[in-house]
Amino acid sequence: MALVTGNEILQHAKQNGYAVCAFNVENMEMVQAVVEAAEETDSPVIIQTSANTVKYANMDYYYAMVEAALKHAKVPVALHLDHGDSTELALQAIRAGYTSVMIDASKLSFEENIKQTKAVVDLCQPIGVSTEAELGNVGGKPGDEDFGASGYTKPLEAKEFIERTCVSSLAVAIGTAHGVYKGEPNLDLTLLDELSKTVDVPLVLHGASGLSENDVKQCIENGISKINYATELRIMFTESVKEYFDTETSFVDPKKFMEYARTKVKELAKEKMYTCGSNGKASTFH
Repeated sequence: MALVTGNEILQHAKQNGYAVCAFNVENMEMVQAVVEAAEETDSPVIIQTSANTVKYANMDYYYAMVEAALKHAKVPVALHLDHGDSTELALQAIRAGYTSVMIDASKLSFEENIKQTKAVVDLCQPIGVSTEAELGNVGGKPGDEDFGASGYTKPLEAKEFIERTCVSSLAVAIGTAHGVYKGEPNLDLTLLDELSKTVDVPLVLHGASGLSENDVKQCIENGISKINYATELRIMFTESVKEYFDTETSFVDPKKFMEYARTKVKELAKEKMYTCGSNGKASTFH
């Protein structure tokens, strides 16, 4: 099956009351794991590479791996640039064949965020590539400032932002954080519900790694249509490799431990798909 746009999947999720899992991948084995998980659960899925990941291997590599994985797949898959930080990077993704891009100018002023987001939307919209932006302060990355509740997304600002940029989807700040949580996340579900009722585009939750199953389900009930998973997959892959090294001492073939890690990542991806309610939805996708 050919790649579809992020917006096609997100609109289907929004209309059918589930959230699509968006998994950040780092290598071929993680691509295989995510696509196999989607096939086995009949789930639409979004595969993502971050701005940092594509510095390790350029977007042509990741596009080629996803394209190869989809040759015999029957589920809808979008390929998305996560946390793109410039128009130039968005353009690289478009040229590589990505069907969705994120421009993250959330650390800038409201007006500058609008300006940079609109520039990327103007590139993507005419050729049917989906766009995601972020408004508010999710934080959690090294060097990120913690604004607390004052950095949460404001509904009226979100409405204005979407009207002025025409962005396809919006990542919102409601109390999650990127990376590993240092304490218990405190989600503002009332704010999320208000955001969902104020804007008409699909809402995205960043920083979901480490949230409980109940937290995730409540976020979906209150309007989230896309949930990003990155840190949990990286931890699972790395810990699985370590585990294999601890239990197997006489091997020289790297495929052995990579296959073991791939299986573990696939199991985790399937678990997240069931939590997000995307299982069984691919067959209803038109």
